[in-house]
Amino acid sequence: MNILVVRTDKLGDFITALPAINVLKNYNSKNKIIVCIAPLNKSLAEACDFIDEIIIDNGQSVFELSHSFKDAKIDACVTLFSNTRVAFAQFLAKIPKTIAPATKIAQVFYTNRIKQRRSEVKMAEFEYNLELTKELFPDIDLTYKQPLLEFKDVDKKYKDYICFHVGFGGSSDANWTLDEYEILIREVLKNKQNKVILTFGPDEKHLLEDMKKRFKDDNIVLYLSTDGLVEFAKLISTFKVFISTSTGTYHLASLVGTKTITFFADTLFASPKRWKSIGDEKLQQHYMIPQDKTDRVNMFEKINRLLA
Repeated sequence: MNILVVRTDKLGDFITALPAINVLKNYNSKNKIIVCIAPLNKSLAEACDFIDEIIIDNGQSVFELSHSFKDAKIDACVTLFSNTRVAFAQFLAKIPKTIAPATKIAQVFYTNRIKQRRSEVKMAEFEYNLELTKELFPDIDLTYKQPLLEFKDVDKKYKDYICFHVGFGGSSDANWTLDEYEILIREVLKNKQNKVILTFGPDEKHLLEDMKKRFKDDNIVLYLSTDGLVEFAKLISTFKVFISTSTGTYHLASLVGTKTITFFADTLFASPKRWKSIGDEKLQQHYMIPQDKTDRVNMFEKINRLLA
């Protein structure tokens, strides 16, 4: 069976789709798993041995996207996050069975519409994604290996390093300021045995320059990711712990089995209840940054004591 899985949004969102993709492959190894994804996630998808083919949604016309679906000879499609364009493309491609959450106008184009009410946050995003696979295979086993992505022959030069990723992006709704991060990092550096690395995405050079000035006399490593997502994932997989806000890099760290300390907004929509990552929960520590100023100060002091 040729199965298409659609998740065309950002890095963290795509990673929450990987367990569903994995269990569909595991259900029957003869299943051909095709994904429709955003361009930025292509290299990561290529690194996953349970993905057989990739269709890139780069904003082409709905008719061009539909032709790509037709060429793939798809038997069934599971759309994890829908929009009208991808829904109509599937309709035009005449895919026999199309499964998606029953939300938005787009749902009229699907053969199987599943009521999930994700806004109620009764489970995490990746768990909602897993639930959709049951519509295709009611007896499917939803368990998957952890970590879900592993690399061989990784350079472990930084295996004893504590990593801070101070960037702020994706759907993240809360983070510490750079001044606050500086305090946290200096607390870690008080223990001379600790080794610290700061990582930055390719569009975060300004943050790197800022932190370089703050720590010009300190023995820390500053790493700008310019070699692509997979090389960044390999690097992250070697760290002792990865500390960041709830953004795509947090999900990447959990995907490759790294221990995480992660900061979330103090709202249900942005909470760890919804956005906990797909890795081993025992390796994830979640902290919600309060909106109240006094509570925020108290939480910051708690994190500072933790890192000390």
